[in-house]
Amino acid sequence: MSKRLPMTVILFTVVVESMGIGLIFPVVPDLLREVMGSDLSEAAIWGGILISAFAAMQFLFGPVVGALSDAFGRRPVLLISLAVMVVNYTIMALAGSVWMLLVGRMIGGIAAATHATAMAYIADISRDTEKSANFGLFHAAFGAGFIVGPLLGGLLGDLGTRAPFWVAAAIAACNLVFVAVFLRETVTETLRRPFRWSRANPFGALRNLGRLPGMGALIGVYLLYHVATEVYPVIWAYFTQARFEWDVRLVGVSLAFYGLAHVAVQAGLIRPALRHLGESRTVIAGFAWDIGIYGLLVIITNGALALLLTPLAAVGGVTVPALQGVLSKSVPDNAQGELQGVLSSVTALAMILSPLAYTGVFRAFTADAAPVFLPGAPFALSVLLVIPAILLYLRARPRTAT
Repeated sequence: MSKRLPMTVILFTVVVESMGIGLIFPVVPDLLREVMGSDLSEAAIWGGILISAFAAMQFLFGPVVGALSDAFGRRPVLLISLAVMVVNYTIMALAGSVWMLLVGRMIGGIAAATHATAMAYIADISRDTEKSANFGLFHAAFGAGFIVGPLLGGLLGDLGTRAPFWVAAAIAACNLVFVAVFLRETVTETLRRPFRWSRANPFGALRNLGRLPGMGALIGVYLLYHVATEVYPVIWAYFTQARFEWDVRLVGVSLAFYGLAHVAVQAGLIRPALRHLGESRTVIAGFAWDIGIYGLLVIITNGALALLLTPLAAVGGVTVPALQGVLSKSVPDNAQGELQGVLSSVTALAMILSPLAYTGVFRAFTADAAPVFLPGAPFALSVLLVIPAILLYLRARPRTAT
């Protein structure tokens, strides 16, 4: 099978899917205040609960979907996930209470295996020497969608808090049709593995992969890093409103800047970084860069400077594809779906833990009774998480990793 067409289709799918997700980010704070009649601090707490509910479902169902894709193929799993996403966005568009929003987020979490399955698809069609760079293309595609999504979401916010959800539903429906028509299957009979419930739950799958040398510690690094970087989607809209008084449109523009830089880093920087530094040193360099950016965001008070820092923050994104490449090379070819399912669950676990922690810290330092007004306090917590991630990686990295 020619790799160009499958890679093009799967990357376009990621672009369109991330557009749908990014569309809704700028309006969520205003939507929560609308349905709850609350202030920004209270809305931030419920925003964290919605993200955690989404992540809890993703944590439980990620390995199930990964195992199903190993057994029945990537294509049917992607089609079902996209169909459920259409239902999710429709519920969110019609929601008249925070409880309906909660149900919508839970449904969305169940269907959130799209990205993990797409990464397994990329692993299927990539040689070992190509995996990290091709995972970088995946993240570049996600960033491309994130350029358009938040920017369009900020503009659509002028039409009301529900408009971005209707557009997101339409985008997911178009993506469903595109995958159905153009995407070929990659799971052949030689790669197909029977579905077993003992390996299709997050604990069983993690236990199975943890038997491989060094995998348990590396997955721990992956967890710490994702908890640290979740500070952006969880806090950014609230942080920028509280610190700089940005409106919905400017929040969308800032996220679009981040998305543009993310594309440049993943499509343009990751390959020379891997070539000159190797995977292992690229992981470490990305960690160090993030510590510096997070530290600046703790203390920054100038909105224009924050806007300039937004694209620079994307440079730390070289860590993820390099780390994914190290992990992918450490498991057999017929376990790529299982690995991506576990990584999906780990990411989801980070999304469960981080919103509650970051929104709690944000509220503690922005509420009327706060001992000091410091909206950037959640970024200090991120610094405290990246440091042990570096130390654990230095101890656990494979000897063969360059």
